[in-house]
Amino acid sequence: MEIRQYLDSTYLKTAQQAGLSESANTEVVTQCVAEAIAEGFKLAMIRPEHVAMARKMVDAAKSSVLVGTVIDFPKGQSSIQDKLSEAARAIADGADELDFVCNYNAFKDGDTDLLKEEIFACTKFGLDHMKTVKWIIEVAALNDMEIARISALIKAVVVTHFEGHYNQVFVKSSTGFYATEAGKPNGATIPSVTIMLENAAPLPVKAAGGVRTFDEAVEMVNLGVTRIGTSAAKTIAEGGTSQNAY
Repeated sequence: MEIRQYLDSTYLKTAQQAGLSESANTEVVTQCVAEAIAEGFKLAMIRPEHVAMARKMVDAAKSSVLVGTVIDFPKGQSSIQDKLSEAARAIADGADELDFVCNYNAFKDGDTDLLKEEIFACTKFGLDHMKTVKWIIEVAALNDMEIARISALIKAVVVTHFEGHYNQVFVKSSTGFYATEAGKPNGATIPSVTIMLENAAPLPVKAAGGVRTFDEAVEMVNLGVTRIGTSAAKTIAEGGTSQNAY
């Protein structure tokens, strides 16, 4: 299997999180984008402040690599208007794909109306600008029933309002930044992704975090995912094993 076209090569740490200076962290981002171009990965996923730089690099290389970024990352608790404002800036800077963190805490608290409104408004905004939209549901924060329900809710909004655009709206597993207890995984797992696939279809699913080997990536693709987010795309593509947390 040619796995590279399933891989979203990802680097989402701030300088502080990485323990680096701003300039050193920007260099890591630059390396991530350059590697995505050189290896022919599907997409380079970076923070919003680096989108303009990534866009210039991809365009200069005349590469087909997509530029993706995260919105309201990593907690997803901002207002809808704040999400839209951040998305507008990312689009202006040249982003091809927008990965919104949904307000999963509001969902857990029973405010499904807020989540439906958010999914509709932000999805419409992305599609109106001809962008791919992904909704990060943060599976590590949810139980199996909640994963099923939130995946189905996103599907229902998209199917109701955006017929014909199903392949442009993903349900995505994780941010990679959720703090779990007792060493529990905070990214995609076979059980969580299986639930997402069962309840999100016909929307595509992205498995983010937790995929560390070529065989695990192939297993996810065979399950039905069409994108895999990882900070070790080259290692996976070359058949190695990543020690990275995401």
